[in-house]
Amino acid sequence: MSHDAPPDDALSTGEPVLHRGIGDRLNWLRAGVLGANDGIVSVAGIVLGVLGATSDRGVLLTAGTAGLVAGALSMAVGEYVSVSTQKDTQSALLDLERRELAETPEAELAELAALYEAKGIPADLAHEVAVALTAKDALRAHAEAELNLDPDEVVKPWQAAWASLLAFTVGALLPLLAALLLPAPAQVVATVVAVLLALVLTGALSARLGGADPRRAVLRTVTGGAVAMAVTYGIGSLVGTAV
Repeated sequence: MSHDAPPDDALSTGEPVLHRGIGDRLNWLRAGVLGANDGIVSVAGIVLGVLGATSDRGVLLTAGTAGLVAGALSMAVGEYVSVSTQKDTQSALLDLERRELAETPEAELAELAALYEAKGIPADLAHEVAVALTAKDALRAHAEAELNLDPDEVVKPWQAAWASLLAFTVGALLPLLAALLLPAPAQVVATVVAVLLALVLTGALSARLGGADPRRAVLRTVTGGAVAMAVTYGIGSLVGTAV
């Protein structure tokens, strides 16, 4: 009996063709939102800690700028190291698949057919599909079915590092500019309000990207940011009074 085989992408990934690459883009966007959130909270804590101790704009500018640069570079380096490790793992797995395909092609074909059969595809159709996909692009077929990995979408460490650096910087500029550009009586209140509004936005975006309840995400984000700002402002006030 002949069967109409489903599209290659649907068989190899278990998802419609429309979804190819969307997950990676969402991950990059989510990482950007979280990086911006880190920049907002980190520098807001520094800024409010300084404002709790002194209203000197020179000290505020120095501390805020140092926190922004140090945080952005730390995020970029951390992301580069993390993604480089992931890239090395992906490359090693793809190299292993290439060797196995070159050395034991029949065993790899049987393994691919077994993977499709395990998904519920009848044995004869699973073999037909494995043969067809192997003839078209054996490495891609095995990488997607066995490793859930697209050979064309190996992660890029430098791209991740720059994205983290820029996202953190953009987020960190908000509390720093709010504190520097406003007159002394309004600095603390304006910075807190600006930061909380920004955290509402980043919390809602991260929840939307993850398909979660935005109310809970916003509550967690805003509460965490508020606690951080309260603690650092309190510490700054105590230190400033003691000095």
